Amino acid sequence: MRLLLVLTIAAALGAQTAQTIGNVQNGKKIFDSYGCYQCHGHDGHGGAGARLAPNPISFTAFSKYVRQPTGEMPPYTAKVVSDQELADIYAFLHSLPAPPPVKNIPLLNN
Repeated sequence: MRLLLVLTIAAALGAQTAQTIGNVQNGKKIFDSYGCYQCHGHDGHGGAGARLAPNPISFTAFSKYVRQPTGEMPPYTAKVVSDQELADIYAFLHSLPAPPPVKNIPLLNN
């Protein structure tokens, strides 16, 4: 019950609070073990799935979409991914740095 209250408060306050209640290391582990990387890439920069990082959407929108997606993504109900696991994944996504600028990638500047 306390976790639900914390997540409700986090949703009301926005991403910063949701980021601080999640565990980055556990979020990375879940992101990899649940296969999120297969569509979103190991760095969350997208691929077959949407770009999730850097700067993911708000925690409220993220949670709602994961639970009830409108695209080809399968739904991840609370039976599959708990609210705490969602907060952990979200914290992981927030921890990912932006990709380097194209001008800093030698192969792309030839």
